[in-house]
Amino acid sequence: MKRVLLVMLMVAGISLGAEPKGKYAIVLQAGNETNEGRARAVHALLYATDLVEKGYDIVLIYDGAGTGWAKEFRKPENPFHGHYAKLIKLGIVEEICDYCADSFGVKGTLSEQQKKLLVGDYKGHPSLTKWIERGYQIMVL
Repeated sequence: MKRVLLVMLMVAGISLGAEPKGKYAIVLQAGNETNEGRARAVHALLYATDLVEKGYDIVLIYDGAGTGWAKEFRKPENPFHGHYAKLIKLGIVEEICDYCADSFGVKGTLSEQQKKLLVGDYKGHPSLTKWIERGYQIMVL
């Protein structure tokens, strides 16, 4: 009986271990015109990688001036491209603010694939409530 219980607990532990440790939505609002903006962008990638490698669920939301990074990270010549590509392979979710991408002149430069990432579920902007209700903590850079 003890062995059966031990096996059941081990199986339950394994299935529970598959669940994410936590969930974070990283909102990147920094533009790419200044050193400060570039530092915030690279740290968004670093924090996202650190968390996803350790089993956390991550969503990266490009908002405000940060919508410019949605295009910039994908350019092979961008110094952050390799880091970004790693995150994509790790399966992070991305959203681009529809309203801000249009306001900052980014929307027209996005590929058809990137346009599928445009979200405007709260007055043209991504809904933070949606992510909070799904258990995500919000981090804004």
